[in-house]
Amino acid sequence: MLHDRGMQVMNVELVADAYAIAANYLRLSGALPETITPDERLVDVIVQLIHRGEFNKLRLANKAISMFEMAYAA
Repeated sequence: MLHDRGMQVMNVELVADAYAIAANYLRLSGALPETITPDERLVDVIVQLIHRGEFNKLRLANKAISMFEMAYAA
């Protein structure tokens, strides 16, 4: 999954940490359903932000939450 996006191995932990933070918030707010599989849309948002140069996991999660809510939350 991440390899297909051209990411380096060292960023896998960053993506996983930011995803865990963002997904937890979005699930609690009702914007994401409770599922075992990762939401590809949220992963894509996080990967986009990393490609733009964001590497702080908390800022990354917060920006991903905002972008996800604007694009996908009803």
